[in-house]
Amino acid sequence: MNDTMAAGTLMSDTDSTLRAILQDVLGLSAERVAAFDASTGLFGDLPELDSMAVAGLLTEIEDRLDIVIEDDEVDGELLESYGNLLSFLEAKVAA
Repeated sequence: MNDTMAAGTLMSDTDSTLRAILQDVLGLSAERVAAFDASTGLFGDLPELDSMAVAGLLTEIEDRLDIVIEDDEVDGELLESYGNLLSFLEAKVAA
């Protein structure tokens, strides 16, 4: 596993990829995404992440991480925070 440093903390490949996806799909700046931590709110907190953007975000995540996210795995808690989404994706990638 390759890890990179960001803001003084170790960042996993999945973390780096998720940050890049959020930049690309939602049009967020690199600086804004770099400041995300586990408690950063996503759905309901980021105006860019509305119900229309969720499908595009999940599709891009599946493509870049080579995973399948089942419909029944997507709920409000998953997209509540950056930490929730990252933990879910790290578990999917490891499986």
